[in-house]
Amino acid sequence: MALFWLSNEAWASIEPHLPKNQPGARRVDDRRVISGILHVLKVGCRWCDCPAAYGPSTTIYNRFNRWSRRRFWLKLLAALVEAGVVTKSAAIDSTYIKIQRAAFGAKGGPRRKQSGVRVAAGPRRSMRSPTSSAAPMRSC
Repeated sequence: MALFWLSNEAWASIEPHLPKNQPGARRVDDRRVISGILHVLKVGCRWCDCPAAYGPSTTIYNRFNRWSRRRFWLKLLAALVEAGVVTKSAAIDSTYIKIQRAAFGAKGGPRRKQSGVRVAAGPRRSMRSPTSSAAPMRSC
């Protein structure tokens, strides 16, 4: 599996916008964690399946989650667009699946329909099988 690492140019444009002096335990390398976050988002794997080269998967997930709640990613994108490093763009997935007209019960849908008499009678009652009416077996 090919790992994703931020280039020196990309890291130089991101680094000034990172939060500093955060309380808590000793901070893990930001470049490694952001590369791990981008790897997970790019590949589409689960957070717990993130390769160990990026550090603990819980750290990567917690950092992404915490920064998302603080809207850090939106602020970072705005700063990078303003600096001219990236262009602000939107992507719309154009994937579609052609469905037959009958797939949703439209014209040409299911051919068998119950008669009005059977619908009014309610659900069918099952008949007892000959084995279920037999007397229970006796134990010795």
